[in-house]
Amino acid sequence: MHHVLRYPVSALACACLSFPVWAQQTVTTSIPATSGDSASLDTVTVTGQSAATKTETPILETPQTVSNVDREEMDERGVRTLREAAQYTPGVYTNQVGASNRYDYLVMRGFSDGSLSNTYLDGLKVMGDANSYSSMVIDPWFLNNVEIVKGPASVLYGRSSPGGLVALTSKKPLFENRNELRFSTGTNSQRSAAFDFSGPLDDERRVAYRLVGIGSKADTQFDHVEEERYAIAPSITWDATDDTTITFMAYLQKDPEGGYHSGVPYEGAVTSHNGHHISNNFFDGEDDYDKFERTQRMFGYDLEHRFSDDITARQKLRYLNSDVELNQVYGYGWVSTDSNELNRYYSGGRESLDAWTLDNQVEAKLQSGFIDHTVLVGVDYQKRRNDVVWTAGSFPSLDAFNPSYGAEPIGDIAVTNDERHELSQTGIYLQDQMAIDQWRVTLGGRYDWVDIKNTDHYNDTESTLDDTQFSGRAGVLYLFDNGVAPYLSYNTAFTPTSFVDANGDLLEPMEGEQWETGLKYQPPGSRDLYTLSLFRINQENVATKEQPTDPYRSVGEIRSQGIELQAQTWLTDNFRLQAGYSYTDIRYTKSDDPNEDGNYAIYAPRHQASLWGHYSFKNGAFDNGALDGLDVGVGVRYYADIYADRANTEMVPDYTLVDAAVGYDLSQVGLQGVSARVNVGNLLDKEYVASCNSLEYCYFGAERNVTATVAYEF
Repeated sequence: MHHVLRYPVSALACACLSFPVWAQQTVTTSIPATSGDSASLDTVTVTGQSAATKTETPILETPQTVSNVDREEMDERGVRTLREAAQYTPGVYTNQVGASNRYDYLVMRGFSDGSLSNTYLDGLKVMGDANSYSSMVIDPWFLNNVEIVKGPASVLYGRSSPGGLVALTSKKPLFENRNELRFSTGTNSQRSAAFDFSGPLDDERRVAYRLVGIGSKADTQFDHVEEERYAIAPSITWDATDDTTITFMAYLQKDPEGGYHSGVPYEGAVTSHNGHHISNNFFDGEDDYDKFERTQRMFGYDLEHRFSDDITARQKLRYLNSDVELNQVYGYGWVSTDSNELNRYYSGGRESLDAWTLDNQVEAKLQSGFIDHTVLVGVDYQKRRNDVVWTAGSFPSLDAFNPSYGAEPIGDIAVTNDERHELSQTGIYLQDQMAIDQWRVTLGGRYDWVDIKNTDHYNDTESTLDDTQFSGRAGVLYLFDNGVAPYLSYNTAFTPTSFVDANGDLLEPMEGEQWETGLKYQPPGSRDLYTLSLFRINQENVATKEQPTDPYRSVGEIRSQGIELQAQTWLTDNFRLQAGYSYTDIRYTKSDDPNEDGNYAIYAPRHQASLWGHYSFKNGAFDNGALDGLDVGVGVRYYADIYADRANTEMVPDYTLVDAAVGYDLSQVGLQGVSARVNVGNLLDKEYVASCNSLEYCYFGAERNVTATVAYEF
């Protein structure tokens, strides 16, 4: 029997699923900042479209949990993937597939999104296909900001995960000259070169450009496996009139090598097998047959016209195209209880995806008596088509403790699937944000038409799903003069997928709802922000599978409830602390398997805590001359109570990881514009299993990684 591994995306989404939806982005929070060398704080407001509302709304006034990671923090922590950007955010689990960097899986409030459809770039969904290998990855070097919104957001985006969404803001053209070169090297032979150039193109400063690019290559901690990437993003902004601005953008990325993306049995990874443990460098494939190559291209524009100070219209459009080729030899359980050899199979795929996304919106600021309204009306459209051809075969077994490579396939490698997956979604939405004295009330509604069609060329069959959905939102918040803001909100989500059951029929869309209440606090005149939230999410028609080779099925209902705390505080002008804790209780409340009722979902730590501290000697903190160019950071991350299988028979051991960073501004020693930084992930080089998809597939966590970077700004 051939085991076909639907592995990179869909199989790993099989725990607690749902898939999200996005919102427009840019950080919006009222914050204070130091100016120049002054020690006093002046309150400033950084504005832009918040992902949670698609309008300029401060985090403090948003009746939903929102976290933010800006460019400065990403540079400070040496972020290399979106997962690393989010790993100090409470309620977000980033270790679903351990040390693999092929996809940016994020588990939010316990909901695993294997399709990565919870990711948005500049307000538009990064379209992928859940039931395939075609999911896009954006390199964080091209990002200015990452905003994470917890809970459903279907009211603004349509199909989405009840766990939340991740909103990425790309680097945009600047109307002042800014240029940077950056070079990095580190462990596992990693090396990269990157550039970021921007400035005006005309004397009147009506047109500006930005050109961002990176080339990187590295071995991985797994034998015989490499990662390689080349990406470039040109963009132009044109202020056509004083009231009309249009930005044209492109993003081109080629990943000739996609790194490792496989797992090993629980017995051998967590516990011993025949007295042995599998090395966290173990490679279960074949170098001559292993390949993952991805090419992705995006082109689009962002148009904004201001009819007046109170009425603004926007249109965002993007076309996405990607090609993926996968060849993978993988292990699948022990040959026998007394054998040290793993069964091995082959899975391959060639895919070509095309997608369009469009969002039209009008925002109006209105007054009716004592109520100030911010009304948003929009119509959006998404369309995706993915052609997939999958192959499968068998390979000789492999000794996991003394591997010997060079095997050839047993028999023929045969085509198992030749399909076309199509999806289109049209939605209309209306949102009203009302300010009534110190009350903030948000009401919203949306109606969607969703069409899905799977065409199976191999078996000459077709399955379709035509669905309509209404999504709603209601939230209320009271803003006290002392910076305290209690709130209560209700949001819904729906998630149609291209998953089919054992009969080849498309599954019914998953539907979810969330109640959330909490408290936010920002002391007046400070940069500090503290949040406490309690939530409960219920989702029906949950799609899942036990093993990668199993068909999907709709198991029933899942419930996630918990608490999240987050704090960001400046103890002094130079010393910042950010801390987070989340308790997530996510379990199946109804299942087609009675033995699963009440069981916890996988990929979801019940306890997760983090602390990052950063100290800068700049601005004459100690008036120590050359020491003023130094900054240091140390972080701790803790994960506990992670189940390894749906039956809840085993757990992944708890683990704690330490990260560190040190940087120096070499301008202090006469090298103007030059800076250097060393970042270390997993400082203590802890060996650990990050998570398990089942007792057959567990994933080793990343070993210690050291990266040294030199940057030159001019």
